[in-house]
Amino acid sequence: MNNFKLVSNSEADTMNFAKKLANNLKKGDVVVLAGELGSGKTKFVEGFLSFFGLEDEISSPTFTIVNEYDTENFPIYHFDVYRLEDYTEFYEIGGDEYFENGVCLIEWGEIIKEALPNRYIHITFEKDDNNENIRVLNIEFIGNFDNNFLGGLF
Repeated sequence: MNNFKLVSNSEADTMNFAKKLANNLKKGDVVVLAGELGSGKTKFVEGFLSFFGLEDEISSPTFTIVNEYDTENFPIYHFDVYRLEDYTEFYEIGGDEYFENGVCLIEWGEIIKEALPNRYIHITFEKDDNNENIRVLNIEFIGNFDNNFLGGLF
């Protein structure tokens, strides 16, 4: 099974899951973050970067499309493709060239679905109607992920 649901009861829960995922990723991995504004995507990125000691470095790439963060092992590319019309614009800026060079975190990645590699993690963040602190993370592993990788997360 390549679909999982995680209930996050707080921003700290979301950030802790992001750290756990960061510990399991390697160069060439892609994570797509989907969900409405305020659903937890930025907190996830903050948690992810904090695994590498970069929590003070985060800035929104909304106007620059991509921010790059250097780690000892590989660069992290944080994309926000909200302002792109479609996947063809992503190709035009050379976005697909980043995939194999580091780990890519792509907010609003559903806009460029046609440009995504064959293997990636898609996380959809949903707000809870009854509790403003709860988020449901629907996690889908697209492509080939071995059971050791999945077992390390759940």
